[in-house]
Amino acid sequence: MALPHRTAPTTMTTQILQGADGNAPAHDDARVIALIGFAHGISHFFHLLLPPLFPWLMPEFGLSFIEIGATMTVFFVVSGVGQAMAGFAVDRFGALNVLLFGIACFLLAGVGLSMATGTTALFAAAALAGLGNSVFHPADFTVLNRHVSHPRLGHAFSVHGLSGNLGWAVAPLLLTTIAAAANWRMAALVAALVALPAMYLLWRNRALLDTGHAAHATKAATHGTFDFLKVGAVWLCFLFFLLITTAFGAIQNFATPILQNLYGLPLAVAAGALSTYLLAGAGGILIGGFLAQKKANDRLIAVVLTIAALLAVVLALEVVPGWAVLPLMAGIGFFTGLAGPSRDLLVRKAATARFGQAAYGRIYGFVYSGLDTGLAISPLVFGGYMDHRQFATVLIGIALLQGAAILTALKVGREA
Repeated sequence: MALPHRTAPTTMTTQILQGADGNAPAHDDARVIALIGFAHGISHFFHLLLPPLFPWLMPEFGLSFIEIGATMTVFFVVSGVGQAMAGFAVDRFGALNVLLFGIACFLLAGVGLSMATGTTALFAAAALAGLGNSVFHPADFTVLNRHVSHPRLGHAFSVHGLSGNLGWAVAPLLLTTIAAAANWRMAALVAALVALPAMYLLWRNRALLDTGHAAHATKAATHGTFDFLKVGAVWLCFLFFLLITTAFGAIQNFATPILQNLYGLPLAVAAGALSTYLLAGAGGILIGGFLAQKKANDRLIAVVLTIAALLAVVLALEVVPGWAVLPLMAGIGFFTGLAGPSRDLLVRKAATARFGQAAYGRIYGFVYSGLDTGLAISPLVFGGYMDHRQFATVLIGIALLQGAAILTALKVGREA
């Protein structure tokens, strides 16, 4: 008598580990989310390896604001180009190996900066930090999509975004405190040491995180290496990120002087408004993880970004008293943050609609290079308006960029 056919345990295990549509154990999901979230926080920490130390680096090396600012141009150019390329490395060598390479770059950047004796070393440190940063979005999202069960992906993306904000928050506080108490070289060396726990934890949990480099070779073989570039939804996702981060860059770089000039706020209050924006954005990301599970990600993005854009217009029109600036900035940050997890799920939808899991790295790498592109061009787009004191125009421009991002998100929702 023939025995009934049973699914092989290895097949079941593979389905669970791939996780995108499976039911991975909650504790495994939590570990993956926590590990990748921590690593992402480290990457955002190294976004700000140099800027908090500018007040010490400028007199040390006799640099102007333009000259020291060029180090961040190098960072974002290397990160943007590297991010597009890193996606191919993720698909070829596996996400874990690429993540470890990125963290090693951070370690070298911190050590190199601590030993810098000239401007060449500063730019080299910026380039290394940018190269390290370039791997994280394609690698992070590949791990999350393959190892976290679908019902928990919204929460995974929420934690991922929130941890990045926390990394931004910790870096200036830690580095300026150490530089003031000791010196900037010690601060850079401590930054290098921050990378070590992430490297250790990822390596220790390599069996849980490894995506392999041939797990989806059969699916990948049916598509050319660059076939994803023929998909309109992929280009629209890239455009969405470029638009939304160009707007974010304008707020991050210029919100403080804009609010000082439009509303006569003291420097401390205007800077506090920017901090309020960033903190509210973190709260929006956290709540957005729950809303992202409702499936209609494109429509949710449209609603919340419309509200954020309208609040920016209200600020530009100067129709509110000074005390209302903080809640308005909080509202812009909160509603923009709400869109974050839905944005990431929308990219996943575009990635899997035609290619399954075969091209996660390439698609995420290309799409998220729009982040660095937007941050790199934002000062160029809005700097001239700032120089001509057209502060309200910058706020209107932010609203228009968010409006254009809404249109791209809705089109992705229809095409993906």
